[in-house]
Order: sequence, then C-alpha cells, then structure tokens
Amino acid sequence: MSTNAADPLVALGGLPGVPDAVDRVRKAVDRVYGHRVMRRRSNEITSEAALRGARGSAALSGADWALEEVRRRTDFGSESEARTVGAALRLTAEAGQLLSIWRQSPLRVLARLHLVAAADAGDAVGRPRQGGESVDEPLIELPLPDAEEVAGRLEGLSRLIIAGGSAPALVTAAIVHGELLALRPFASCNGLVARTAERIVLIGSGLDPKAICPAEVGHAELGRAAYAAALDGYVSGTPQGMAAWIAHCGKAVELGVRESTAVCEALQRGAA
Repeated sequence: MSTNAADPLVALGGLPGVPDAVDRVRKAVDRVYGHRVMRRRSNEITSEAALRGARGSAALSGADWALEEVRRRTDFGSESEARTVGAALRLTAEAGQLLSIWRQSPLRVLARLHLVAAADAGDAVGRPRQGGESVDEPLIELPLPDAEEVAGRLEGLSRLIIAGGSAPALVTAAIVHGELLALRPFASCNGLVARTAERIVLIGSGLDPKAICPAEVGHAELGRAAYAAALDGYVSGTPQGMAAWIAHCGKAVELGVRESTAVCEALQRGAA
C-alpha cells in the first residue's frame, strides 16, 4: 500500500467535515499539553486518564460503574460486570507495552489484547474466531461477517498500518476502531479491544504521546445510542457515514481532553 494520495486513509481525511474535526482535535490536544500542571505532574494526569478511560470503555461494554467504585475495587473476578471492568483496566495498562509492536505486527497486538481481556474464556482466546463460532457482543447489533471475511479484512487493515502513510492520527484511529467493531473478530471483548486499539494509534502516532486524552471517556459521555448510530455510518461505507464516524471519534477525543483538563485544574487548585 503506498503512502501517496491513493492511500485510502488519506482520502478519508479529505471527506467533508473531517479536516475540521482533525483540526479541532489537534488544537484541543495542544491546549491540554500546554497546561502548566503538565510540566510538573504529567505522570499523575496519565494515571488518572488511564483509570477514567478504562471506566468509560467498560461502560460502553455494559459495566457502567462510578469512577470511585472502579478506583476502590480490588476484586474483578466475581461477576460479569466486574470482569468487564477488570478487563478494561488490564487492557489500558497493556496498551503502553505494545506501542513498538503495533506498526510492525498489528495482528499480533490484537491477539495479545484479546488474550489480556479474556484470559479465562477458554480455547478461543487470543485468536480470531473460526467458522461457526459465536460472538458475545450483545451491545453491538450489526450483521456479523463470517470468519473468511474477517480474516481478509484484518489482513487488509494490517497492511494499511504496516505501510504507514500520511493520514491524520484521528482518521487512522477511527478506522481501526470502526473496523474492529464492524468485524468483531474475536469471540468476546471486541468493543474493549477496539477502543484499546484506538488508544494505541492515538498514542503511538505522536498525537497523544503521554496518553492523557482518553477517547474512551468521550465515547462513554456521548452515549451508547450515539456510538451505535455513528458505527452504523461507518458500516454503511458511504462517504457521509464514514465522515460522521470519524467526526464522532474526534468529538470523543475532545471530551477526553476536557476530562484531563479538569483533572489538571483540580490538581492546580490542590483539590485532587
């Protein structure tokens, strides 16, 4: 796959409304990185963003816990919602360890993410589903591609990532996220894995190198209904639908920035 204008991700970056979304995200990220608290306490902002991002991702997978409950709990194996929150926390922690591998072997990273998320789920862990295997992803009500289509599209996505290109980080992150949700390549935890992959792209691209702009927070704040509607646009494959999905992901990043800006302000006041 070339890195010139024929690159499909570059073409998506030119869809109506997408350049504006990219510009808004870049400006928002620059603002929070320029906050005076970031010069002294960026590690604290990163840790808090990780916790809040995991909480948001879990909420979108059906475990909508209060932040303080996520912060307080130590047992995440007792029931379904607890396991979902625990998986989201593990994935957020794992993401930073996989940045260097992503650009060389994205499929290996996705397999690792699923292994981390669904470690106790049996034989189907850490590999794409095979023909006849079901998927446990009740909150995503879309037609399920068969295993052969999944394998082909995952390979295509992998080639795009490895080839690199000049598309904005937001565009690449949104397409990785949307494609994984559309395919649901694993038997479980696809939403959690997709949102972690989005996080990896945003961090690894250099847009958010300190991981302080948790898009998962924004996706949760925008709500499941808006998430599903935007995903429908992605799956439609129309220029309008694709642009709407990318813009939705951009808004999620902006809301993640707002969350971390509030944390910066609280630290500055000595309130957190």
